[in-house]
Amino acid sequence: MLTALDHVNLCTPDPEKMIGWYESVLGLKQGYRPDFPVPGVWLYLNDTPVIHLVVDTQPLSRDPSSLEHFAFRAQGMAAFEQKLISSEVPFDRRDVPGTNIVQFNLTDPMGNHLHVDFREGE
Repeated sequence: MLTALDHVNLCTPDPEKMIGWYESVLGLKQGYRPDFPVPGVWLYLNDTPVIHLVVDTQPLSRDPSSLEHFAFRAQGMAAFEQKLISSEVPFDRRDVPGTNIVQFNLTDPMGNHLHVDFREGE
Protein backbone atom coordinates (compact mmCIF):
# COMPACT_ATOMS: atom_id res chain seq x y z
CA MET A 1 0.00 0.00 0.00
CA LEU A 2 1.22 3.48 -0.85
CA THR A 3 1.86 5.87 2.02
CA ALA A 4 3.24 9.04 0.39
CA LEU A 5 4.70 10.56 -2.76
CA ASP A 6 8.47 10.35 -2.34
CA HIS A 7 9.91 12.70 -4.97
CA VAL A 8 9.69 14.12 -8.49
CA ASN A 9 12.53 13.58 -10.96
CA LEU A 10 13.14 16.39 -13.46
CA CYS A 11 15.63 16.51 -16.33
CA THR A 12 17.44 19.76 -17.04
CA PRO A 13 20.35 20.98 -19.15
CA ASP A 14 20.82 23.87 -16.65
CA PRO A 15 20.91 22.52 -13.08
CA GLU A 16 22.29 25.74 -11.58
CA LYS A 17 19.32 27.75 -12.85
CA MET A 18 16.89 25.16 -11.49
CA ILE A 19 18.69 24.95 -8.13
CA GLY A 20 18.58 28.74 -7.79
CA TRP A 21 14.87 28.90 -8.61
CA TYR A 22 13.80 26.09 -6.27
CA GLU A 23 15.94 27.45 -3.44
CA SER A 24 14.87 31.08 -3.78
CA VAL A 25 11.18 30.55 -4.64
CA LEU A 26 10.27 27.43 -2.65
CA GLY A 27 13.00 27.42 0.01
CA LEU A 28 14.30 23.94 -0.88
CA LYS A 29 17.94 23.19 -0.06
CA GLN A 30 20.53 21.23 -2.00
CA GLY A 31 21.70 18.16 -0.11
CA TYR A 32 23.21 14.70 -0.23
CA ARG A 33 22.81 12.66 -3.41
CA PRO A 34 24.30 9.18 -3.90
CA ASP A 35 27.16 8.90 -6.38
CA PHE A 36 25.08 7.85 -9.40
CA PRO A 37 26.84 7.56 -12.79
CA VAL A 38 24.56 10.30 -14.17
CA PRO A 39 25.17 13.85 -12.87
CA GLY A 40 22.41 15.45 -10.83
CA VAL A 41 21.30 17.20 -7.67
CA TRP A 42 18.76 16.46 -4.94
CA LEU A 43 16.75 19.31 -3.43
CA TYR A 44 15.40 18.81 0.07
CA LEU A 45 12.27 19.85 1.93
CA ASN A 46 13.40 19.45 5.53
CA ASP A 47 14.95 15.94 5.61
CA THR A 48 13.33 14.64 2.41
CA PRO A 49 14.83 14.95 -1.08
CA VAL A 50 11.61 15.89 -2.92
CA ILE A 51 13.07 17.16 -6.22
CA HIS A 52 15.67 15.06 -8.03
CA LEU A 53 17.35 16.97 -10.85
CA VAL A 54 19.13 14.96 -13.53
CA VAL A 55 21.52 16.77 -15.86
CA ASP A 56 20.39 16.08 -19.43
CA THR A 57 21.84 18.12 -22.27
CA GLN A 58 19.52 16.57 -24.87
CA PRO A 59 16.56 18.72 -25.96
CA LEU A 60 13.52 18.01 -23.80
CA SER A 61 10.45 16.75 -25.58
CA ARG A 62 6.90 17.01 -24.38
CA ASP A 63 4.30 14.43 -25.30
CA PRO A 64 0.81 13.61 -24.04
CA SER A 65 2.19 11.18 -21.46
CA SER A 66 4.46 13.77 -19.83
CA LEU A 67 3.92 15.08 -16.31
CA GLU A 68 1.38 17.93 -16.27
CA HIS A 69 2.16 19.22 -12.77
CA PHE A 70 3.16 18.42 -9.22
CA ALA A 71 2.13 20.20 -6.01
CA PHE A 72 3.21 21.05 -2.48
CA ARG A 73 1.10 21.80 0.60
CA ALA A 74 2.29 24.82 2.52
CA GLN A 75 1.63 27.28 5.34
CA GLY A 76 2.14 31.04 5.40
CA MET A 77 0.11 32.05 2.37
CA ALA A 78 0.43 35.84 2.75
CA ALA A 79 4.22 35.67 3.12
CA PHE A 80 4.53 33.30 0.16
CA GLU A 81 2.40 35.53 -2.07
CA GLN A 82 4.46 38.58 -1.08
CA LYS A 83 7.68 36.68 -1.83
CA LEU A 84 6.42 35.84 -5.33
CA ILE A 85 5.41 39.45 -5.97
CA SER A 86 8.66 40.95 -4.65
CA SER A 87 10.73 38.38 -6.59
CA GLU A 88 8.68 39.06 -9.74
CA VAL A 89 7.83 35.36 -10.10
CA PRO A 90 4.73 35.04 -12.32
CA PHE A 91 1.88 33.10 -10.71
CA ASP A 92 -1.83 32.44 -11.02
CA ARG A 93 -3.75 32.37 -7.73
CA ARG A 94 -6.87 30.17 -7.79
CA ASP A 95 -9.53 29.28 -5.26
CA VAL A 96 -10.38 25.60 -5.77
CA PRO A 97 -14.20 25.39 -6.12
CA GLY A 98 -15.99 23.55 -3.32
CA THR A 99 -12.92 23.45 -1.07
CA ASN A 100 -10.99 25.72 1.27
CA ILE A 101 -7.82 25.38 -0.84
CA VAL A 102 -6.01 28.27 -2.51
CA GLN A 103 -3.50 27.32 -5.20
CA PHE A 104 -0.55 29.34 -6.45
CA ASN A 105 0.30 28.01 -9.92
CA LEU A 106 3.92 28.54 -11.01
CA THR A 107 6.25 27.50 -13.80
CA ASP A 108 9.89 26.68 -13.09
CA PRO A 109 12.73 27.73 -15.44
CA MET A 110 12.35 24.52 -17.51
CA GLY A 111 8.61 25.08 -18.00
CA ASN A 112 7.40 22.53 -15.43
CA HIS A 113 4.01 23.41 -13.94
CA LEU A 114 3.65 23.14 -10.18
CA HIS A 115 1.35 24.56 -7.58
CA VAL A 116 1.66 25.38 -3.93
CA ASP A 117 -1.55 24.81 -1.94
CA PHE A 118 -2.71 26.63 1.17
CA ARG A 119 -5.78 26.30 3.36
CA GLU A 120 -7.92 29.41 2.96
CA GLY A 121 -7.93 31.64 6.04
CA GLU A 122 -4.81 30.12 7.60
